Amino acid sequence: MSVNQDVIITCALTGAGDTVRKSPHVPVTPEQIARSAVEAAGAGAAVVHIHVRDPETGDPSRDPRLYREVVERIKETGTDVVINLTAGMGGDLVIDPDRPLKDFPLPGTDLVGGLDRLPHVEELLPDICTLDCGSLNFGDGSNLYVSTPDMLRAGARRIQELGVRPELEIFDTGQLWFAKQLLAEGLLDDPTVFQLCMGIPWGAPADPGVLQAMVNMLPEKAQFASFALGRMQMPWAAQSILLGGHVRVGLEDNLYLGKGNKVTNAQLVERAVTITESLGSRVATPDEARAKLGLKPRA
Repeated sequence: MSVNQDVIITCALTGAGDTVRKSPHVPVTPEQIARSAVEAAGAGAAVVHIHVRDPETGDPSRDPRLYREVVERIKETGTDVVINLTAGMGGDLVIDPDRPLKDFPLPGTDLVGGLDRLPHVEELLPDICTLDCGSLNFGDGSNLYVSTPDMLRAGARRIQELGVRPELEIFDTGQLWFAKQLLAEGLLDDPTVFQLCMGIPWGAPADPGVLQAMVNMLPEKAQFASFALGRMQMPWAAQSILLGGHVRVGLEDNLYLGKGNKVTNAQLVERAVTITESLGSRVATPDEARAKLGLKPRA
């Protein structure tokens, strides 16, 4: 791989983490999320990655009505941006470490089948939706993210039938191995689109050597981006570009630019643009992103 000359910037707008109470800039309501998407696109993001939250509590949600409102609000502005909807919600399992088969499920569990994670994708037919390619010990404690091979095969098949491009979320090398198996089985189409997710406990660490190894494992025609959490977000933008990849920034993964300086999604995108151009690369437009990622032209 060599330095990527034409870089697609994705902005992950809000995520599902407990960040709403940590920064006033994290968007919560559909109106706030849509406005943040438009601002991020104006700052240089070609793609916006969208979760939704309960407007009253700020908690993560899978409600298709909220996704519909966000997407409609973005489109009503006439903003040209690639829509990427998460389909990773519905995989959380919290167990009692001493009695894992009793008192089940514990609070915090939101576990549904692979196809039950897709109703908003089936309704809205976004350009891209995510497919989280394996199970993971998600942070400390007893919270598991569950995405089994059978779930993934069913999900990949349905996404393929819908004509939506899956973004393959990879949290460790075994998940990348399985994503390549999905490609071998004909459940994915070229060009495959990978998001290499680094620094999430306890997946792949934010280590340049690990990123290089994962890039070396990618299928021949793959397009990839990578991100890391917190203060590693901007260094990782450079790491990804230098290895031939694209960039993801946003308040899903990081709230700050410098110690104590809480910023907006647009400000994070602006910094990613600066890093991209400082490396001698250029920022791709939404139409260029569609061409690179094998998406349909803008309607």
